Amino acid sequence: MTTTDTDTVSHVSAQPRDKAMGMPRHHMMIFIALFAAMLVAPFVLYPVFLMKVMCFALFAAAFNLLLGFGGLLSFGHAAYFGMASYVSAHAAKVWGLTPELAILSGTLVAMVLGAAIGSLAIRRQGIYFAMVTLAFAQMVYFFALQAPFTGGEDGIQAVPRGDLFGILSTRPDRTFYYVVLAITFGGVLAIYRIIHSPFGQVLKAIRENEPRSISLGYHVNRYKLAVFVISAAFAGMAGATKALVFQLASLTDVYWTMSGEVVLMTLLGGMGTVFGPLLGAGIIVAMQNYFASFGAWVLIMQGIIFVLAVLLFREGIIGVLARWIKKPL
Repeated sequence: MTTTDTDTVSHVSAQPRDKAMGMPRHHMMIFIALFAAMLVAPFVLYPVFLMKVMCFALFAAAFNLLLGFGGLLSFGHAAYFGMASYVSAHAAKVWGLTPELAILSGTLVAMVLGAAIGSLAIRRQGIYFAMVTLAFAQMVYFFALQAPFTGGEDGIQAVPRGDLFGILSTRPDRTFYYVVLAITFGGVLAIYRIIHSPFGQVLKAIRENEPRSISLGYHVNRYKLAVFVISAAFAGMAGATKALVFQLASLTDVYWTMSGEVVLMTLLGGMGTVFGPLLGAGIIVAMQNYFASFGAWVLIMQGIIFVLAVLLFREGIIGVLARWIKKPL
């Protein structure tokens, strides 16, 4: 071994191990802290509120995968969230499926719907892409309004939660809370792995410079369609889980304002960050829950917070924090 090789080995061995199991250590610590906090949270806060936060956190993380890392702004993600909610509720109430199968059925329908809409939407770019997704989402909304199985304006009510794998009863809120916790953390960790995979790196390259990615030989539209379908699937998983949490599927889940809310959550927390959408979802859902007595003023408050966040935190709350500590979050 030469002197140069020895110096190199010594330098590498002297460096602190910043990664554990393929994940930066500070990310690992944040995930562990979040999971530990959520384990004890239902003993302090209302479990249904916490489950709603987790469902929207997964929804925002799925949307952030498309916008923050794929560079594709969709105004129609409520289509996948809401339709999966309807399918999951129908599967549990009418077909009598167990919770895991009901959620899986909603997720699969959202994935198929995402493939159908995405294959057409990716033919356009920029604002045209956003408008196409919005148009398709409105079509899904009117379908949900007219289809017999959705219950129209009444929605699907009194959805049974059933027994997980036919064994564990999920009727108690606290029991079902831990099922939702497992689904949410599993989904967020899967999204994290996608972001940091070679596939995710190609997505970032396409987001930053699409013509150069094409010149390097990447089939850009295939990557766009793939991330669109993956994002729709995770959004559907969130919607399907929410239907069982509230035992209700309604037009609110598929309306265009739901697409606006997930955009707000992502931008408020920090687009293109891992933990930003989770924080953004927590803030917005907490405002809706604790300021509900103010009625329509909640929307004005959300608007004010959004304007302030855009003016003061151009990169989102987590984005600014990451810049301060000089570590990606």
